[in-house]
Amino acid sequence: MSSSPGPAPAPSAPTPAPLLQRIRARGQRSGPRPQGPPGPWVLLAAWGPCGYAPVAPGTFGTLGAIPLYWALDRWLDAPQALVFTVLLCAVGVAAAQRAGRYWGIADASPIVIDEVVGYLVTMAFVPFSWPAALVGFLLFRLFDVLKPWPASAFDRVKNGFGVMMDDVAAGVFAWCALQLVAVALRLLAGCPGHWWCTGVAP
Repeated sequence: MSSSPGPAPAPSAPTPAPLLQRIRARGQRSGPRPQGPPGPWVLLAAWGPCGYAPVAPGTFGTLGAIPLYWALDRWLDAPQALVFTVLLCAVGVAAAQRAGRYWGIADASPIVIDEVVGYLVTMAFVPFSWPAALVGFLLFRLFDVLKPWPASAFDRVKNGFGVMMDDVAAGVFAWCALQLVAVALRLLAGCPGHWWCTGVAP
């Protein structure tokens, strides 16, 4: 007598698309519970309260960079703002390295100083306006998630330098995309009175 076949196995759940996996992973990098209160380096790496956001700390870190972008545009000329960005990047490498040790993982979610610097790279030489700040924010977040090479290569370097440089690379891609958007808008809508007439692209 032949045995009846068992129940068919339940279909496995579909695997999320790689992009969706990356988006979900942005807020899920945590190590052991840290010992002791955070020091100045850790708070700098978290950009104050931004890195402690319960969801999407990278997005909140980028939002926290917008007031700094406004202040740099108001008080410094474009070359000085670029020098400031380079110096903040160097300090950010040290802060991210120390914060990584504190959190027990090199690219812990509360570390968002890299998003701050990456956003400043995106907005380099672009005079402040709210429309430009918003477009730059969206472009930087897009490239920070996609991480085209070499950002993806830096992302695999698990120390403060890698944490910082993958967002700097994403910021360079976002800067190029922002300039292309400005050129396209000039061709389509003209120039007078619009933010896309004051950027770097001729």
